[in-house]
Amino acid sequence: MPVKAIWAQARDQAGRPVIGRDGDMPWHLPEDLAHFQECTRGEAVVMGRRTWESLPPKFRPLPGRFNIVVTSGHAPRGSASATTLAGAVELVDEQEPSSDAWIIGGARLFAEAARIADEVVVTEIDLVTEGDTFAPTLEPSEWTVAAASEPLVSRTGLGYRFVTYRRAGRIDA
Repeated sequence: MPVKAIWAQARDQAGRPVIGRDGDMPWHLPEDLAHFQECTRGEAVVMGRRTWESLPPKFRPLPGRFNIVVTSGHAPRGSASATTLAGAVELVDEQEPSSDAWIIGGARLFAEAARIADEVVVTEIDLVTEGDTFAPTLEPSEWTVAAASEPLVSRTGLGYRFVTYRRAGRIDA
């Protein structure tokens, strides 16, 4: 079962990959939301409790997906839970063996995902912004670009592109 992660990132003044500020994303990019939906629909999504709570209530659980929340507490209504990312991946393998396991946030799970995932799908946004939550840096010695879109422009005016990274040395992710 493939383990994947997906996030959108801009950059701060220091070049760090910003994924959030004050519990939200500091941009609005409808095309990224559509891409996220396209990638994860029908699959399992794994998220931390704060990511779950950041979703609008009408989208909890994310429809058309097996939702797993990594938490030390009880599973939120409409989701399964695990206490660790490894436990969540195991749960996907047991309950939805034909699904990919998509790690969708937050920062701590993304950092763990950078160590275990087969593939990472990143929306790289052409924006310099302040942030307080950051994505892990994908080291070129560990990750290769498997696919990248041409630079695109959102209807909101932001430039962006979709980039798929595969763990170096893996052919079948």
